[in-house]
Amino acid sequence: MSPAPGRPPLTGCLVVDLSTGVPGAYCTKLLADGAADVVKVEPPEGDPLRRWSASGATIAPGADGALFSFLACSKESVVGDPELVRGLLESADVVVWSPGAPLSPREIHRAHPHLVVTSITPFGLDGPWRDRAATEFTLQAWSGGIVGLGCGAPDRAPVFVGGRVGDWVSGAYAAAATLAVRLRAPDTGELVDLSMLEAHVLSLTYHPVTFRDMLDRPWQQTRRLNMPGVATAKDGLVALGCATAQQFFDLCAMVGHPEWIDEKNPFSIVARATELAPVIQEWIAGRTVAEIRELATAFRIPNSAVVNGANAPAMDHFEARGTFRPNPRDGFLQPAAPFRLDPARLRPPGPAPRLGEHTESRRSARPVPEQRGAGLSFDGLRVLDMTAFWAGPSCTHVLAMLGAEVIHLESAARPDGTRLIAGLPPSVDQWWERSPIFAGLNTNKKSLTLDIRTEQGRDLLRRLIATCDVVVENYTPRVLDQLGLDYPAVRALRPDAIMVRMPGFGLDGPWRDNAAFAFVIEDAAGLTWLTGHPDQNPVEPYSIGDPNAGVHALNGLLLALEHRRRTGEGALVEAAMVDAALNVAAEQVVEHSAYGALLERAGNRGPGAAPQNLYLTADEDEFGQEDSWVAVAVATDAQWDALCDALGRPGWAADPDLSTAAGRHAHHDAIDGHLAAWCRERGADEIVDRLWTAGVPVGKVLQPHRQAELEQLRFRGFFEEVDHPVGGRARYSTLPVRLSRGPDRHHVRPAPLLGQHNHELLTELGLTEREITALEADGVIGRAPAR
Repeated sequence: MSPAPGRPPLTGCLVVDLSTGVPGAYCTKLLADGAADVVKVEPPEGDPLRRWSASGATIAPGADGALFSFLACSKESVVGDPELVRGLLESADVVVWSPGAPLSPREIHRAHPHLVVTSITPFGLDGPWRDRAATEFTLQAWSGGIVGLGCGAPDRAPVFVGGRVGDWVSGAYAAAATLAVRLRAPDTGELVDLSMLEAHVLSLTYHPVTFRDMLDRPWQQTRRLNMPGVATAKDGLVALGCATAQQFFDLCAMVGHPEWIDEKNPFSIVARATELAPVIQEWIAGRTVAEIRELATAFRIPNSAVVNGANAPAMDHFEARGTFRPNPRDGFLQPAAPFRLDPARLRPPGPAPRLGEHTESRRSARPVPEQRGAGLSFDGLRVLDMTAFWAGPSCTHVLAMLGAEVIHLESAARPDGTRLIAGLPPSVDQWWERSPIFAGLNTNKKSLTLDIRTEQGRDLLRRLIATCDVVVENYTPRVLDQLGLDYPAVRALRPDAIMVRMPGFGLDGPWRDNAAFAFVIEDAAGLTWLTGHPDQNPVEPYSIGDPNAGVHALNGLLLALEHRRRTGEGALVEAAMVDAALNVAAEQVVEHSAYGALLERAGNRGPGAAPQNLYLTADEDEFGQEDSWVAVAVATDAQWDALCDALGRPGWAADPDLSTAAGRHAHHDAIDGHLAAWCRERGADEIVDRLWTAGVPVGKVLQPHRQAELEQLRFRGFFEEVDHPVGGRARYSTLPVRLSRGPDRHHVRPAPLLGQHNHELLTELGLTEREITALEADGVIGRAPAR
């Protein structure tokens, strides 16, 4: 029997969680939200997260840390012996695995070929780095994300993105990959091999290898702060940003300097904003946060309060949307699910289990086989991609790489904004086809241009929607509302259509129509708050907000497809960017609500490892600057011993206080002084070779355009060469997973030229050549940006 409409889409799916740490826990939380039965297998002492608190709060005997209670909602716990684990594996549908679990993922897959086995490791299951030590901090260094967009002022050490965001996003990618392979072959097992390093690359950097290959220059040669960014107002911090030339021009007008506007040179806004920052900051300092935000919203300039764990629940928008809800067991506040489904439902969170609570019931359980039905071929899936910039296209791009037909909708009057992110003047031939970021996000897609401001364009759009299985859009809600193309309208055109809406702040609430880009979402969710040096204003990561939204929207979309596969019914997925960001920043609100502790930025230190920091080396970087750093993180006592051995057991390391994690945290300044002096006398290669060989997590703070030179990424084929008809040959990143049933190659076609498939797609809708020519003459369709 298929589940009745409205039942959660993963009802009857049994997931065995053999993982530890945030990535696996968040992966299985997302599956549990979809109503999978998640059974967490724990050792007798319990998962280490049960004893974790980022603020160092004391956890009473028999109690659990608040983060564990959030991540383990709706799950079961068993203390597993081999016989019990074997029985679970025989009846399960999915296994989620991380290092340290019993058996290896390949052993599990060989013994139980019906299972989807999802492995989450720092570097993947194969390759020269497969057994290397790593933490989320050192993975950020290797990914290029620490310096990728200039986090940190040039006269200070660069800073990592706080809050262990890479762990959370890796979990989201693992959940999406698991759902995708379950969809395409529900009755066939598969090995899903996720590399956290590759998830970091996709989440923290803007296709820098493709950028270097296509434009023969790196994204940037010196670190810089993004302006205006986070600034000090009369009564607190406020965030303002400009992602487009028009937004910068509007900012100029707002601060009373229309003479700064240079419409003939719209590509210089970054340099101009940096140059004019002192004047803009002075203007901000003379006004309150409320005054600035009211003005900025009226001018449609992206803006936000600077949110943290203490003030987030009181934000009027989050209160109106019911964004934070009590934990069902322990009562502290936690974010609601990162997306909403209708008429399909997510499961409301249930209480986290006590250690071993379900051991006996699972030992005697007689599993009822799930009625799975036929799979879904991505090859036969048609997706209308009405998104722009990064968040939306990154969601639909995964479907395109899995074989779906994805139609990217633009207009000649308003091309996708990423086509402009190349810094090329209009005098360059076909400048709009030379954007590395557009090229990197849109391979395998088709391009259709329609001016939907016209009645002809809207009519054609409706006719196209009727042919599509999925519609994805990321306008502000008012745009489709004004066009009369909300979900009820789409459902009237195609009753089984799935519509994914990706507004910045959701479909309701006071902020629903506010402009949203990655940096504003980071500001509004607390990701900015934890990033930066403690004696300075926080720094916007300017990265994670977009791809994080994309992968969470993808999870919601895949759950909706599972719902349709089971019931034949379409669904609306509301995947607000800010809800996705609040979930990966959940620890801040959880810690403050549970323990009254406000988590603060700490430069490159963190609550888990000590020492953890960046250290300047003796090298110059490739641009001739003394800006070559290594990341070192010691997360365990064994790694501390390994570090001491690698350093030759210096006298200072013999201090008995340093033998414990608490002692190393207390003496972090002194340890930093010794490590900084040691590293300053050596090159990065020597430091990495000495420490990594000993088993210490370490990484170069990589220039992001050097990612393709990493031997581990080369071994896994993470980059593929693609020949673009205008941009030429370049290397493109793929997916952070390797699937045992393929695909072996992800990029089949380069990103489309603007309007490249107009004739093909309009002919399919029944238009004649004469009608298509008339549309071109009227400007409804086009192959070049309108002048």
